[in-house]
Amino acid sequence: MKKPGFNPYLPSWEYIPDGEPYVFGDRVYVYGSHDFFNGYVFCMGDYVCWSAPVNDLTDWRYEGVIYPRNADPMNADGEMCLYAPDVTVGPDGRYYLYYVLDHLDIVSVAVCDEPAGRYQFYGYVHHADGTYLGRAQGDEPQFDPGVITEGDVTWLYTGFCPHGGKDRHGAMVTKLAADMLTVLEGPQFVVPGVEYAQGTMYEQHPFFEAPSIRKVGEKYYFVYSSVVMHELCYAVSDRPDGGFVFGGVVVSNCDLFPGRPQLPMALGGNNHGSIIEIAGQWYVFYHRQTNNTWFSRQGCAEPIAILPDGSIPQVEITSCGLNGGPLPAKGEYPAYIACHLYDAKRDRISNAPGAAYITQEGRDGDEIPGYIANLHDTVVVGFKYFDFEDVERITLKLRGYGTGGRIHVRLSPDGENLATMELHNTNLWAEYSAPVGIPNGKQALYLAYEGGGSAMLGFICFA
Repeated sequence: MKKPGFNPYLPSWEYIPDGEPYVFGDRVYVYGSHDFFNGYVFCMGDYVCWSAPVNDLTDWRYEGVIYPRNADPMNADGEMCLYAPDVTVGPDGRYYLYYVLDHLDIVSVAVCDEPAGRYQFYGYVHHADGTYLGRAQGDEPQFDPGVITEGDVTWLYTGFCPHGGKDRHGAMVTKLAADMLTVLEGPQFVVPGVEYAQGTMYEQHPFFEAPSIRKVGEKYYFVYSSVVMHELCYAVSDRPDGGFVFGGVVVSNCDLFPGRPQLPMALGGNNHGSIIEIAGQWYVFYHRQTNNTWFSRQGCAEPIAILPDGSIPQVEITSCGLNGGPLPAKGEYPAYIACHLYDAKRDRISNAPGAAYITQEGRDGDEIPGYIANLHDTVVVGFKYFDFEDVERITLKLRGYGTGGRIHVRLSPDGENLATMELHNTNLWAEYSAPVGIPNGKQALYLAYEGGGSAMLGFICFA
């Protein structure tokens, strides 16, 4: 049987944010930056790649390092980090990797003969006179490249526009020649940043970073992170070099929906990703924050719908992600697949003092499953969704100083208590079990902590 798939879709000890998914042949490949567990800045690792067969999105394979951070001639000492990349197939059939180093304002390019082979440095994007894009008079700094190639032309989208950055006007597009490096036209602005969005359709969702481009039929979909950071938005045009009309929000990594009176359901943060069609189904790839920091982000994905009018309704974040439906409520699941995690303070951004958070033991790269730390009074842990069938008992594996605390089992955050478990102090993982009556069918599952003490949650078991 195919194993269940869940979020994050990669192993819990892998931290690949900024995911750009592509289907090449019969596999889907995800390119992203590479955070470390307990990292102290973004993107500390080499570029690595993961792939899965298009007919089984639970079977992810590590393809290894595809580009080390010191491969760029300007970073031979490895002191700079590799920020979010993108990949496109050039007119010559080779695979081109576009990226920006964290302290530079120009775009670097590497090339490979296969999707997940070892990429070799190729050059820097430049104007016809040889001046690097980003350093000619009138250029704005380059950041977060997104690329699409059509025929002999590649369109390069870049930009970073924070609050107060009057010198940053918005997301840019630059037309490149068949050599993948030389500027033919541009750059020109396609979506305004926060300092220039007032009075436009982007006023509530101005461009911040993370430009990504996809073609759906004859339409170009520009996916980006807005200045509120936790949401991925999209805009649509009939052409790649402008005319983009704001569409809406695709996903929020703290599950906030514009226009709804709702509080954050998870610790959010910056977001970056894109949309992709795999075996006839469209998905959005995005990332979440873990370890209660900004710097240990993990890739997640959700199925989406592109409606006949071209719109994409915002999707909720879930635990089941690429599974193709709810997870069967049978056997054991790791707690780190929780999609909702918050307390009474309802913090929106990671690095919140005293928050419960997803973490792991060991050092970066140690293959040790993650868990939820610092459960305390008012913490709610949510999983969406399970397919329940005659489940009679639920068992939780916890450890910590839990005396004085209890966990209630519910189907909604404030719903009826279907079971309650009194905790005790233990520095070993201990099982707490209770009978439970859960209606058959697709249900969310919530665990609410009440009382004193604090605990860690490792696994949930159904029987």
